[in-house]
This record gives sequence, structure tokens and C-alpha cells, in this order.
Amino acid sequence: MFFVDTIELEGLGNRSYLAGGERTAVAVDPPRDIDTVLGAAARRGVRISHVVETHIHNDYVTGGLELARITGAAYLVPEGARVPFARTAVADGDTVDIDEALTLTAVATPGHTPHHTAYVLSETGRPVAAFTGGSLLIGTVGRPDLVEPRLTEQLARAQHASAHRLADTLPDETEVLPTHGFGSFCSSAQADGDSTTIGKEKTANTALTVDVDTFVADLIAGLEDVPAYYAYMGPANAAGPAPVDLTPPAVADPDEIAARLAAGEWVVDLRSRIAYAEGHVAGSFNFEADGKIATYLAWMIPWGKPVTLLAESVDQLAAAQRELVRVGIDRPAAASIGGPTDWLRDNESAVSFPRSTFAELAAQDKARIVVLDVRRDSERADGWIEGSVHIPVHQLHGRTDEVPDGTVWVHCAGGMRAGIAASLLDAAGRRVVAVDDGFDAAEEAGLTIVTAADTGNTQPVQA
Repeated sequence: MFFVDTIELEGLGNRSYLAGGERTAVAVDPPRDIDTVLGAAARRGVRISHVVETHIHNDYVTGGLELARITGAAYLVPEGARVPFARTAVADGDTVDIDEALTLTAVATPGHTPHHTAYVLSETGRPVAAFTGGSLLIGTVGRPDLVEPRLTEQLARAQHASAHRLADTLPDETEVLPTHGFGSFCSSAQADGDSTTIGKEKTANTALTVDVDTFVADLIAGLEDVPAYYAYMGPANAAGPAPVDLTPPAVADPDEIAARLAAGEWVVDLRSRIAYAEGHVAGSFNFEADGKIATYLAWMIPWGKPVTLLAESVDQLAAAQRELVRVGIDRPAAASIGGPTDWLRDNESAVSFPRSTFAELAAQDKARIVVLDVRRDSERADGWIEGSVHIPVHQLHGRTDEVPDGTVWVHCAGGMRAGIAASLLDAAGRRVVAVDDGFDAAEEAGLTIVTAADTGNTQPVQA
């Protein structure tokens, strides 16, 4: 009998896996914080004999090299990946024994990267699971534009061929276990569902249901902005990441917090957007620990800028630290636990801004306010509030001067990104109202929703 344990990385929208038998196991695409994988192995009572990478990752820092070093496991990396560290180079068709009657076979699946490799787990010669990394995902595929722009179309065509290779050679009942597709921007689209098989993908995945030219054109047309921090992940993984340090950061008192703000550093409040709006340190930014902090903080902060974390509990701080090391933000400059009264000097007071709904926005005099939409381009293309200004949240920090004068009512699709944007605008000295509401409520509230077809334009209005 074999097992496959899924290690969820919800903040990144990824999955890693531990698979094996009674005695030994293989770790697939492990995260930077390898204690999660070691814990899974300990619970199973197995030794990790192999660690495999499907590709050099662009969206997170791998823990593969360190995991292999600590466990003594063989470290399998596709032979086309140019890396300086010692590893077992894997070529198409290579096999390794994982446990009794369990074999792992490498399958070249270029597309997400030129060297991408999937791994098929077989029991007594029968394929039972395919670890597909960034190739065949649930209902979609990994994006082909993260390596080099001039290779995008070539890799998109390779992605189509790789998907067909897996579908043509594996039994329909083979479980498909991708790394990306659960919210990661490495996926060309959000996964449709939580699990799948080769047979299901044959009927639902556009890579397997449309011709290559149509597939490539649609895939490339649908690609969204790449998170800025991705530019640092590939090189970090190719060089060989250092071990992580999850010990608590140095403690910052109110004077140090004020000094770091005055120096232009980022002070990030991890509390909920509700608590932050009610009272916070002026100049701080709000990235909720329960939101996609790794993605959005890493995307928006100038790379290498010191960050101080403000948390309401030790557990909240530790969880945020764990998320951030996964994307290469290894050590906060400092941190503090508590609330605004613990973070402010004696002569300072907390500042606040209101939260609201689309129904309350509908009641405003639109001539006297600014409506700011911070959703992504693809979201706005499906419809936007008439007269609203559009700046995606990941661009806002560098474009606050483009927001027209007046009180800014900022919204996204659900409230989290509006909270981030409101904190940026508040820190910049703007009067702001955070619309903490689902966008579906906008039309119900009586706001006029328009599309490109309504206006005769092919692009939504930008700031």
C-alpha cells in the first residue's frame, strides 16, 4: 500500500507532497520551512529517501536542498536546470525506487519552464499518481511567461504538447497532483476544484480539448501581471537557498517603531483590517496575517527594504514569519506584540479611517468623492463602477499621486485588498473610506456597472 500526504501552502496557493510506503517516502516540491515536511514524515513513521523538484520555482523559495541535506536523501533536479550545487540530474524516463513495489518515473514536460519534469508514481508497475508541478493543473496549466518573454509562445506550445503526453500515456484513473493552481500566480488560471484525474482532465482541461493554436492564443491573452518578487525566486532557487531562521525577531519599542517609519522603512500591521481601521500607528501599512500576506507584501515592498512587523499575538507573528520566509523575506528587522497603545509613544495617538459598504457608497454624491477600484485588470474587465478610477493594488504604492483629490472610497472584490490600499492611502495623508464588501453587492446597491462593450472601449478606464 502507498500513501500521498498533501502539504497545503494556502498563502501561496500551492501544494507540496509526501508520498511513499511503509518505510520510505519522497518529498515533492517542498517549501522553505521544511519542518512541515519532516513533521509529515514523522507522523507516517517513514524516512525521506528522495527529494524531487519538478522545476526551478519562480513563486517561492524551495526547501529541497536543505531537506535533502538534513535527511541524507537523494536530491533530484531536472538535468536542464542550471544549478551550482550537487544534485542528482534527472532525465526523461529515469526511474527510482521509493519503497517496496513503488517506483517514481521522470517525465519531461516542458512548458512552465524549459526543463520542467513531472514524476509518475507507480505501484507494482501501475501508475497511480502524477506529480505534475506546473504542467497539467486542475482545469488549466502553469503559465509559460515566467522564464523569458521571447520564450513565452514556444513554452505555451510545449505546455500543450506536455499535457497531451501525460494524457496519452497515463491511465484515466491516475490521480493528478499539481504544485500550482490553488491561488498561485504561477497558474494561468484558478484551479476548478480540489482534486482530479487524467480522465477528468481529458474532458475539462482546455490544453486537452482545443487545438494548439487556439490554446496558445487564449493562454497568452489571459496572462496577468507577474508578482514583482518572482524576479528573485528563480535566482535564489538556482543558487541554492540558505536554511531558514524562524527565531523571533528583535523587539521594537515605540521609539524604534517611530524611527523606522521616519527612515522610510515599512512597518506592517498584521491585525485584521477591521482592527486596523479602528486604530493604528500613523504611517504603518496593513497586510492581514490571515490574508495572502506572502504574495501581496512580497509583491509590493521594494525588494530588500527592512520590514518591522506589528502583531497582536506571538502566534500571529510566527505564522507571518513562516509565510514570509517562503518568499525570501527571511528576517524582519524588528517586531512588536500587542496593539496601538503598545506601539505609540506617550505623545502620540492612534489614527483611524471608516469602513463602509457598497450600499453606503451608492448614497454618496459621486461628484464629491473618488471611487478607486484596486482589482486586477481581468477582474475589472468583467465590469466596473461607472466613473471609478482603476489602479491595481500591487501598483498603488508607486502611483498614489495619480489618485484624484477628494475622499477616496476604495474597493476590491471582497475587502482584503481594499484594506491594504486604504492603509497605503492613509499613510500618504489621504482621506479614505475602505469598502469592505463583496463586489456582487455593488449592482444590488444601485451602482451603475459598465463594461468595455457598454462604453465602446476595449480597455477599462485607467487612472
